[in-house]
Amino acid sequence: MSCLKNPDVVTMMGLDFGSTTSSAMVAEAKVGLNSVSGRMEFGRPQVVYRSDSVFTPFDGEKIDAVRVGHYLDQWIAESNVRCEDIFAGGVIITGLAAKQVNAGALARLVGKRIGEAVIATADDPCLESWLAFMGSCSALSRLYPETPFINLDIGGGTTNPAMGINGNVLHTGCYFIGARHFRFTPGTYRLKAISSYGRSILKDLAIFKKTGDTFSESETDAVLGFYVSALEAIVTGDADFFNTAAGRLHRQVPFEIDTDGQSLPTLTFSGGIGELIYRSSRGRELPGTTFYGDLGIDLARKIMKSPVLSAHIRTTIPENMGRATVYGLALHSTEVSGTTIFLSRSECLPCRDLPIVARLSLDAGPKEIQKALLLVGNSNNGACIQILSDRNEKRPQAGITLPPGESLARIKYFGKGLAENCERLRFLLHQTLVLLVPFNYGQALGNYASNWRQSPVNFIVIDEIPDRSAHFVNIGRLHGNIVPVSFYGVS
Repeated sequence: MSCLKNPDVVTMMGLDFGSTTSSAMVAEAKVGLNSVSGRMEFGRPQVVYRSDSVFTPFDGEKIDAVRVGHYLDQWIAESNVRCEDIFAGGVIITGLAAKQVNAGALARLVGKRIGEAVIATADDPCLESWLAFMGSCSALSRLYPETPFINLDIGGGTTNPAMGINGNVLHTGCYFIGARHFRFTPGTYRLKAISSYGRSILKDLAIFKKTGDTFSESETDAVLGFYVSALEAIVTGDADFFNTAAGRLHRQVPFEIDTDGQSLPTLTFSGGIGELIYRSSRGRELPGTTFYGDLGIDLARKIMKSPVLSAHIRTTIPENMGRATVYGLALHSTEVSGTTIFLSRSECLPCRDLPIVARLSLDAGPKEIQKALLLVGNSNNGACIQILSDRNEKRPQAGITLPPGESLARIKYFGKGLAENCERLRFLLHQTLVLLVPFNYGQALGNYASNWRQSPVNFIVIDEIPDRSAHFVNIGRLHGNIVPVSFYGVS
């Protein structure tokens, strides 16, 4: 079993504001050099604080910023964490909460309050799907590395599916399927509010009900039937269901998988509905009729009656369930760099909200490099280029890591190509350019690209960072010889 050499302990925090509830989590993890792989990595995290879930506070068409601030004060006090000690983490606003007019601004404000180390994003559906998978069933997926898993993260406003094998997420999606599109007076089916997505279902089902009316049993069953059929279509790859008017409206990001007649991947659930499903599967009684003022309890029960959706409920139970997203946000949103990072200027970190404008291999030609650098020049605060790993690369335990049959020549070729293009494109000379490289040749590439530190371009080369297929990246402050790297805008 591998161990970490000379580990340091870092603190990570996650904040999740969803359609129904909000919560916080703080964890600590050791970070150090893996004695087997030779890479910097996190050790097994230990959760040191979990807040109670609270109802997400709304004020008309906005999230109530004052009450969010009060919750934030409470969570920070209860966790006994200092914001300046947070190494990494994030705040995410999801589901119907992300549709409120101040969601993006509030995410950024909360992010600044917690610290520069965190990502702050709203309405980032594929990131949410990825985080929920990692927080829910990544451990199970690694335990059964040949088995494909689909995790359905079902909350108040959205369902976020993700499919992965051996802990690696391969497909993500997002649908407006959730418990709170119909809101009721608790204990009854008297409608208090209907979302635009809920109204589309009623139109599709020819149910003529409005706020103040009461659903009959058959009408409730029809709405639940729509949701269950939609969930079954998602996990079986049935795209036809979402070609109707109501179906198209509910599809935010298509979950495109091809089962090709093979058996269904192992299904797990997370989110508020997932928590209810597994509570019931273990024989625990669920609350009464519309206890939470929505269809959550009814939807959980209906899912458990579906032969397709319930196939693995009693045999495969994931971690964290209702808290999967916040767990994933605290523990899986961040990569840790290696120790061969290159900085043109020691005071240049942190860097926030940098767009990833290109993904290039070390074999990229002058035109490809020039095209990427033109995109860098269009960004006011700098930009990032992700260097892709060769699919045949392997990881030696010492020295610069290179693919089989390759030499330092490839790094030199790419670095000098960057240097020559930066010299020609004069508008780049005082720009910040971040390069994320997959293995430990950060300093070597940085020296060639900067012409051995003669270039005025602010080069930052961060090593041992895999490609997350994201659109934006945050680079935190130096912590010893390493930095945290967080992604959002996952595609």
